[in-house]
Amino acid sequence: MIESMKRRTLIIGGLGLAGMTGVGWLGWRESARRAPQANRAMRSPVPVEPDPAKFFAAELPDLQGSEQAIAQWQGQPLVVNFWATWCPPCVKEIPDLNRLAAKHDQAKFLGVAIDTADNVRKFVVDIPINYESVIAGHQGIELVRALGNTTGGLPFTVLFRSNGTVQESIMGIVDPESLDRQIEQLVASSA
Repeated sequence: MIESMKRRTLIIGGLGLAGMTGVGWLGWRESARRAPQANRAMRSPVPVEPDPAKFFAAELPDLQGSEQAIAQWQGQPLVVNFWATWCPPCVKEIPDLNRLAAKHDQAKFLGVAIDTADNVRKFVVDIPINYESVIAGHQGIELVRALGNTTGGLPFTVLFRSNGTVQESIMGIVDPESLDRQIEQLVASSA
């Protein structure tokens, strides 16, 4: 009798475990099937009209801790790069941005770090940034969203005309040759 109860317990337990495994597998399969749709939705957010006024209204500290009014850079062709020390594509494009900033002296370049001041100060010791830089911290996410980057992804580069309107937004790492041409167009349109 005890032997038969052990056998029955093992059979019922095995069937229960098999049932749970089957339900788990079906759930995983269903969620995996829907995942590509969710991923496409993240890559294709609903476009938002950029609001440069919010960006130019900001005041952010520079690397020395002095507050800088972003509005001081309005009125000239401006290339703004949002980045972070923990973002490998951001770090990778900094030498290209340094070269482009040196080449295009008719345009102003501004780096906006979405990071802490300590991290940025340590970072620029090893990888210098040869153009103006400010530190936005978490406020930077609000600024990129105001400029149309609803996902808050980095790096994010925005080209502003002299009148403060957005000429171009680039989500992800920049193509230096393409950005070079876009900056030439920006400068020409602002002349």
